Amino acid sequence: MRLSVLATLLVLPVSVYAAGEDNSTPPKPTDTVKECWGKRVYDADKGRCVKPEESSLNDEQLYDDVRALAYAGRLDAAQAALAAMSDQNESRVLTYWGFTHRKQGDFDLATQFYQAALKTDPDNLLARSYYGQGLVQEGRLGEAFAQWKEIRTRGGAETWAEVSLRASLEDGRSFSY
Repeated sequence: MRLSVLATLLVLPVSVYAAGEDNSTPPKPTDTVKECWGKRVYDADKGRCVKPEESSLNDEQLYDDVRALAYAGRLDAAQAALAAMSDQNESRVLTYWGFTHRKQGDFDLATQFYQAALKTDPDNLLARSYYGQGLVQEGRLGEAFAQWKEIRTRGGAETWAEVSLRASLEDGRSFSY
């Protein structure tokens, strides 16, 4: 099975993507990552680090912090910022709940979040990529390959989501963003 998956993937052109949702740049360290410790975010209006739920940050700012914290490996802090976001059923929020739980070693819980994200938005290529990377780590290559095919079918060929899952299928890599 692995050889047929690899053979299929190797015929495709390879682009190099470093990180991000569908771009080639990793998330920039936010002031939260640079200035705050523990489960805090930097609130510019208050001029200090505060608990996410006490911040004046909007969902876009919190999401930027979630991505930057996850990239920095501060998964508990990323989850605290996620919990402060207003719509817990939004696909991107569910995706990052899945991502952080997967990186913490709870793939069963991560799967629930990824599936909820995909039920909310079947075109969420990032959720498909992260879910597929987890499936690779679990040795479930056929299911991971199906996610890769879905990404391509849904217009995601050569996006970061597609390329990162392809890399994971080819050599088992997993990405931390």
